[in-house]
Amino acid sequence: MRAKPTRLTKAEYELLADFRRALRQFLVFSENAARANGLAPQQHQALLAIKGFPGRDRVLIGELAERLQIRPHSAVGLANRLVAKGYVLRVTDQADRRRVHLTLTPSGEALLERLSAIHREQLRVIGPQIDRLVRHLSLPA
Repeated sequence: MRAKPTRLTKAEYELLADFRRALRQFLVFSENAARANGLAPQQHQALLAIKGFPGRDRVLIGELAERLQIRPHSAVGLANRLVAKGYVLRVTDQADRRRVHLTLTPSGEALLERLSAIHREQLRVIGPQIDRLVRHLSLPA
């Protein structure tokens, strides 16, 4: 049986609001950085999901859809746009030719590297604030 949740204090609401604001500020930063580099924010997220997939540098459409929390047909359209821009290649699986992997091209890799460097710097700047908020939110009530 679950314990009845305790009511939040005003201070806890303030921490939650500050945490949400910090996350949103980072997301707005990320969206603006993507647009400044000629990408829609979701295209940047897709490049990162492909490169950052655990254990390999390629993904299947279904895996991309799951990572981005979108429907598979939306992931197909997203992949099509990235292929058309020259940032992603489709590679047929040699063991099962019905499966197609998405992988970054050299220009996709270079673009993602630029974007990731500025994101890493932004996280270095805001990281202490987010860390402080998480620590305070994690304290027992």
